[in-house]
Amino acid sequence: MRLWHEQLIHQLPRQQLLGQHRELAALRGNGWGKNHATVNYVFKYSPYKLYQFHVLVMDEMQLRGYHPNKIWYDPNYRGQFCPPYDHLTPIALTTPIYPEHNASYLAECVRNLAAKGIIMPTT
Repeated sequence: MRLWHEQLIHQLPRQQLLGQHRELAALRGNGWGKNHATVNYVFKYSPYKLYQFHVLVMDEMQLRGYHPNKIWYDPNYRGQFCPPYDHLTPIALTTPIYPEHNASYLAECVRNLAAKGIIMPTT
């Protein structure tokens, strides 16, 4: 499980983009707080940041003609098998959404994709 650097979202191949949506849905649901080395940093922040990142991914999906379920645009929604939040307090959108998504993390993500045979154009 990995969150790709947000600068790569608009360039991800179909499989990685749709996989990112599935992983975000899992993290927003019953995966919230479950230990996973590559995404543990998200648990230091409000779940609202994860929602903001998910919106970034879903918006890109829509630009490409995919149709993510609109219910995921509700910040309190956590999936059909997880109770919703009562009310997540909105927080300001930051750039990057997660401070961990720095230049070093971008390079790590590009290397990870290259190891899968996916060469990313320069961002």
